[in-house]
Amino acid sequence: MLNFYEIFQNKDTKEIAKELLGKKLVHQKEDQFLSGYIVDVECYLGPLDEASHSFGFKKTPRLKAMYDKPGSIYIYQMHRHFLLNLVTQEKGVPEGIMIRALEPNEGLKTMEELRQTTGVNLTNGPGKVTQALNIKQDLYGKSIFSSSLFLTKGKVPEKIIATSRIGIPNKGIWTDLPLRYYVAGNPYVTKIKKSDVKASRGWREER
Repeated sequence: MLNFYEIFQNKDTKEIAKELLGKKLVHQKEDQFLSGYIVDVECYLGPLDEASHSFGFKKTPRLKAMYDKPGSIYIYQMHRHFLLNLVTQEKGVPEGIMIRALEPNEGLKTMEELRQTTGVNLTNGPGKVTQALNIKQDLYGKSIFSSSLFLTKGKVPEKIIATSRIGIPNKGIWTDLPLRYYVAGNPYVTKIKKSDVKASRGWREER
């Protein structure tokens, strides 16, 4: 396991989001590894961001992890699906990044069994990611640096696209701000057009 603590140091959340693209997210369940390359993320900028759970410094028991150290795991449930977020800023600054989509790597057969599907639909959405990697609420509040969920080296994107987040209506300027980043041309990106998919899947080289 490699230490990616430096990614979360002295950078704003948007910079961290771009650095996470291409990194391999791994969930170790006993002797099995379920993993994928991060291809799609969204930033949530805390107190000022009307789409963020912590807008206006809101504090509830559910939000406790958002105010913790960088690298803390914040998981919440929506429509019976768990969504994975990583806290990005120093303790008390509730900003984070949602992992929206992955390109599967290790444990493909198990992922397909967990999701009961194959192909790009396996991990091209945030609820699909957590189901495929068997990520559940027991990881809430733990750290990406010291838990069974961690980051390792991955791939280098050829190009990163910045656009507005998905499913954020009626939030003023926050609806349209380019706070979503994804690997251009990767087929696992949420709602990507088939015509935009590249043979290279948007990767340049191993790192």
